[in-house]
Amino acid sequence: MDEPRFEAFGRYSRQRLFGPIGDEGQERLSRSLVVVVGCGALGSVLSATMVRAGVGKVRVIDRDFVEEHNLHRQLLFTEQDVKEGTPKATAAQRHLLAANSQVTVEGIVADFSPDNAERLVTGADIILDGLDNFESRFIVNDVALKLGITWVYGGAIGSVGMTSVFRADRRPCFRCLMNDAPTLGGLTCDTVGVIAPTPLTVAALQSAAALRILVGEDIGPPRLTFLDVWEQSFTTVELDESGWEGCPACAGEYEYLEGAAGSNAAGLCGQNAVQLYLPSDRPVDLEVLADRLRRFGEVAGDATMARLTLGGHEIVAFYDGRVIVRGTSDPAVARSLVAKYVGM
Repeated sequence: MDEPRFEAFGRYSRQRLFGPIGDEGQERLSRSLVVVVGCGALGSVLSATMVRAGVGKVRVIDRDFVEEHNLHRQLLFTEQDVKEGTPKATAAQRHLLAANSQVTVEGIVADFSPDNAERLVTGADIILDGLDNFESRFIVNDVALKLGITWVYGGAIGSVGMTSVFRADRRPCFRCLMNDAPTLGGLTCDTVGVIAPTPLTVAALQSAAALRILVGEDIGPPRLTFLDVWEQSFTTVELDESGWEGCPACAGEYEYLEGAAGSNAAGLCGQNAVQLYLPSDRPVDLEVLADRLRRFGEVAGDATMARLTLGGHEIVAFYDGRVIVRGTSDPAVARSLVAKYVGM
């Protein structure tokens, strides 16, 4: 007797036919919890792939709203989301459930921070990185090590990207490789641009690694993959698991998760402003930073600071790594603006 039509042509039928997944792998996916931190270009693909693959519960965390300049690369969102000023996590939940009502999708509008990181990822089978700044990634790395959760890193800018899987029981961890967050004035997609194929390709590799892990496959030794979609080049480097002594995170010192490192945001009393201190081992090149910021608005300053006026906000960057964001008392908003326009 022929198999029932719903089996032959069911939602996951083609995925079940793929040998490494099969029926058992599909069942594993249906019991999994995936946390996607950040829902921009990377997070859009990551969350959509997980939901469409039938992962039982997908939690999407993002602090920003949908803006028009997101639409060329952030595939979940629409012009209507821009018109309504919808938070990305809220819009993601709505669009993802429209694609697959059989799974649970939880959109959380929040700044991923030391205050909420453990609560938001506890119980996760894997964490997927859709972030746009290194400070938040160090928090992900800390909480993943502390709770023993595997996470998949991805980064994309211009036409280049890279990705890697970090397991709590293997070295190196993310901080082993990166040591500390880049200094103030680092490049971001908002300052040097990005073409859509870059995050889409990086996120595809992240998603494939996540599915492989969730169905129970060993992904092999640690490695870092670099790509340039414009040049159509890929390079994979295997990472030696030894020789990473001295990493505080591997030693159980979770400085970013505990708030001892990072931007140390603080509200300025009565000023509707937030100050962030981004430690730097060298003075910021304010002249270079000011030239780049002029693309976005009026910039003033001197040898000690650069001031960008941006709509209802003002961002003042100082040579010692301090940044003051005026026009908000919300540290999450301040961090978002600094990550986008100044780089951290």
